[in-house]
Amino acid sequence: MKGVAFIVAVVMVMAISATDAQTICNMPASDLKACKPAVTPPNPPPPTSTCCSALSHADMPCLCSYKNSNLLPTLGIDPNLAMKLPSFCKLPHPANC
Repeated sequence: MKGVAFIVAVVMVMAISATDAQTICNMPASDLKACKPAVTPPNPPPPTSTCCSALSHADMPCLCSYKNSNLLPTLGIDPNLAMKLPSFCKLPHPANC
């Protein structure tokens, strides 16, 4: 569970600088951007329906491949908040992630 959320946040950060035409792990960059407020301190709002919908269509094993990145804190993303995204969106967590 923690790995998936961390990966989601890493991919979101990567997508922020990408054009909306790009997709990462089956998530359009515009949808990834919708998740950024929910993982940015100090008082993040809950993830939006756009964010949760994007996560529900994401290639979770692909997102899991980003779980060991140290990039998040350098980009203003709180890894602890990122780890909570799937739970907030009531999404299943892939095994071995």
